[in-house]
Amino acid sequence: MVEMEENVNDNKGKVTCDRKILLSIISLATKEISGVSELVDTAETKLKRIFNKNDSRGVKLKFYPNGKLVIDIYIKVFAGVNIPDISFRVQENVKNNIASMIDVKAGKINVHIVGVDFIKNEEEGEV
Repeated sequence: MVEMEENVNDNKGKVTCDRKILLSIISLATKEISGVSELVDTAETKLKRIFNKNDSRGVKLKFYPNGKLVIDIYIKVFAGVNIPDISFRVQENVKNNIASMIDVKAGKINVHIVGVDFIKNEEEGEV
């Protein structure tokens, strides 16, 4: 006969998450926000992606020994959007998605707006 322990939560174990999963969550959460055109590479993230295929475009992660996670996101936005509003919505969406999917709390989420994309109005031929 098999006996069940009453306190199953005593031995929680260890859960690990691959860096690619975290980068993917951040990238998708950023692209969900309307007004974000694309994630953009900086010189540093471009070099990292050349040598390490696991890094994502436009996202830089930094882990500290105390468990703190700092995220830098580099994006282009569409012309005419409210930049502080877009930045706040990206921060909130990334924070909520990370917390709900992998139960990690981000220390800082820095959003860097590095450019503006202009959409052509195809009907009128205007910029």
